Amino acid sequence: MSLEQIKSDREKKLVVLKAAGINSYPIKTGPRRAIGSVLTDFEKLADGKEKISVAGRLRALRKHGGSAFADLEDETGKIQLLFKKDELGEVYDNFSDFFDAGDFLRAEGEVFKTQKGERTMQVAAFSILAKALNQLPEKWHGLKDTEERYRRRYLDLLMNGEVKERFKKRGEILKNLRQFLANEGFLEVETPILQSLPGGALAKPFKTHLNALDMDLYLRIAPELYLKRLIVGGFEKVYELGRCFRNEGMDKSHNPDFTMLEFYWAYADEEMLMDLTEKMFEFLAPDLSIEYQGQKISLRPPFKKITMRELILGELGIDIDKVSQEEIMAELEKRDIKPEEGKACRAIDALFKIARAKITEPTFVTEHPLEMSPLAKEKIIAGLEKRYAARFQLVINGLELINAYSELNNPEEQAKRLKEQETLHEDEVRFDKDFIEALEYGMPPTAGWGLGVDRLVMLLTDAPSVREVILFPAMRER
Repeated sequence: MSLEQIKSDREKKLVVLKAAGINSYPIKTGPRRAIGSVLTDFEKLADGKEKISVAGRLRALRKHGGSAFADLEDETGKIQLLFKKDELGEVYDNFSDFFDAGDFLRAEGEVFKTQKGERTMQVAAFSILAKALNQLPEKWHGLKDTEERYRRRYLDLLMNGEVKERFKKRGEILKNLRQFLANEGFLEVETPILQSLPGGALAKPFKTHLNALDMDLYLRIAPELYLKRLIVGGFEKVYELGRCFRNEGMDKSHNPDFTMLEFYWAYADEEMLMDLTEKMFEFLAPDLSIEYQGQKISLRPPFKKITMRELILGELGIDIDKVSQEEIMAELEKRDIKPEEGKACRAIDALFKIARAKITEPTFVTEHPLEMSPLAKEKIIAGLEKRYAARFQLVINGLELINAYSELNNPEEQAKRLKEQETLHEDEVRFDKDFIEALEYGMPPTAGWGLGVDRLVMLLTDAPSVREVILFPAMRER
């Protein structure tokens, strides 16, 4: 039978059920019980012959003459149902003839164990809650194609239990992140997603238009500049966990919309942020060890530290303090990598991405060239002419997980750098006059920290791609 024939057959069954009033038999018990709680209290319920009501989706049907078995599943568990014609009478036919796997059902009855020890409910009454007009993939063709799994995530969750567990784990990780920051005295806040100027990171924004005010707006690429305004306003520990948007490439660690966690901490510096980061991993992964794609990774502090210069020199043999821009570009061309010409920060970042792929254990990569860090304070390093930022990135298994630095709070220097960035990256950076004015009212020494939440979830759930941890990732139209 084709899919079209299956759908037509089920639609006809729905017509019959509607004509019968949908409810095949009246339910008399009170509110439904979660199947998981029924299974937990099963012995007590069976001994007391207590009549209960459950509801869920039919996942399998097995008919044997005048009886039928079915598996009923909700989010908490699965239980076997037994329908007997000699107990239900004529309404048994309503179930036997017109119900299919995938339908939603409410059932009432007593529980018992079969001779094989199967925990079962003998149905005394039942009603249909919703008819599934399409057949679930399990019997038909399965749901294994990766692209189809992402496009029809609802079926992916239904058919692949490990996928559902991964997203439950994601929810736990988000809850634990919030709990950790609450324990550390941080206040959760919300800042605009629609912003008049893109800022807070070097990235191409998405542009939109607000009809009510007839003005162009941008989906935020980061909440940074607004969160620092709150530090100016007197808050000392604030964070935001929410979606950000960057109109750039897509790969196994990048999606156009993604979840970012940023916090800002007054009177702190990047060294204090490193200590807090290690403490956070102890909270999130008490075993201090994970396995990612077959690779065992220790999260036990202290994490290794290496400067960006040392990393690139050690992995690629290039001293970024001594080579020219032309030499860096030539090295990248050998690897068929073409960053935007004239943008030194892009070229060095390209080298860094090559070198960081070699990192497995948690590593703080410190001392980024200042041209890569327009919002960070300068770190004075004796004997070096090149200017570096008081900044670090945490890299685990080649993934940049955290970006953090001591914030530049000198309004004159910040204005100078933003103007330079606007000239160099005109499609990605705008001079934010209001932010500079806020700094002119005074911002205390502050440390800022940003976490790519999707990448963290990848690591903690052993997911090979960011698409595996985003419920509905961006997809090309079919």
